[in-house]
Amino acid sequence: MRFINGKAGRLTAAAAGVAVAALALAACSSGEADSGSSASADAEDAMEAPAYGDFTVQLSWIKNEEFSGEFFADSMGYYTEAGFDAVELVPGPSTGAAELLSGTADVALSDAVSIGSAVAAEEAPLKIIGTTYQKNPFTVLSLADGGNIMTAEDMVGKKIGVQDSNTALFMALLAANGLTEDDVEIVPVQYDPAPLTNGEVDGFIAYLTNESITVEAAGYDTVNLPFADNGLPFVAETFTVTDQSIAENRDALKAFLYAEILGWTDAVNDPEEGARLAYEEYGADLELNPENSIAGAIAQAEDLVVSDETVANGLFTISDELQASTLESLAGAGIELEAADLFDLSLLAEVYEEHPELVAYAG
Repeated sequence: MRFINGKAGRLTAAAAGVAVAALALAACSSGEADSGSSASADAEDAMEAPAYGDFTVQLSWIKNEEFSGEFFADSMGYYTEAGFDAVELVPGPSTGAAELLSGTADVALSDAVSIGSAVAAEEAPLKIIGTTYQKNPFTVLSLADGGNIMTAEDMVGKKIGVQDSNTALFMALLAANGLTEDDVEIVPVQYDPAPLTNGEVDGFIAYLTNESITVEAAGYDTVNLPFADNGLPFVAETFTVTDQSIAENRDALKAFLYAEILGWTDAVNDPEEGARLAYEEYGADLELNPENSIAGAIAQAEDLVVSDETVANGLFTISDELQASTLESLAGAGIELEAADLFDLSLLAEVYEEHPELVAYAG
């Protein structure tokens, strides 16, 4: 097994240190003949890694390069080093809210609008405990010789292809720009951008690091209307959990975040390898295009995952300013929440307090 920068050994080393301390304490505590065997038993107990059993992560999308950090965490053994028997990565598409509330997922990768909608409308007991993407990657993708949607106003009277799981997001985009669904024609679509390239729709809800790349790579002149630059600068690929899990499984969630930080540190520093894990291993059955996967992995590593905030405070952190802009985005869509209703960043803060070396993720 290959370990980058020795990260996977940190938990083992820490456990070994505890074991030595336990042995020393036992030796000093008694002069009885059986003290040696007692110390040995204490040392063995101390050396045992935390046992969190199996863990399920609901992904927001298919197993492509978007989850290269998770692929690193799994393939490099970071999850098992953190104390998990196995971590199952369940492909989407999904917002993850239903899986969390039903108990079929321990963590869901989602977005602030989808989770905020569930919290506000249904009083869903969900919290965002960190985020992979500092910047919202959603866009209205169009063709230069087609819809040519360069501004929000350009959507008026146009046919916009919207996937079911992205409906709340698109409605939020309209609201943030003073538009309603009456101003556009919403066309239900799946995730293949064929309806855009064959002219069935003028615009298509896409990811800047996915469909935008694949459509352009296919030879089309594309135009993007990024949500983040048009009223919705919210966090995405958020780590979301239930309130109950925070209360009852805090240590397991922190161990998961630790392993994830290690995985995404690798993904940021070696996006091409992260893409390879997607198209050759974890998403091998999807017949992903290697060049497009590499382009997507590089784009997310450079433009979405890192920011001045992550440089200062580490991956997954959400600054007060970013929380405020996220809540402002939600308010523009009629979703009124306070920061405490949506975020609980105390677990991530504890992880970095206990492992300050993780802040320096840059290779």
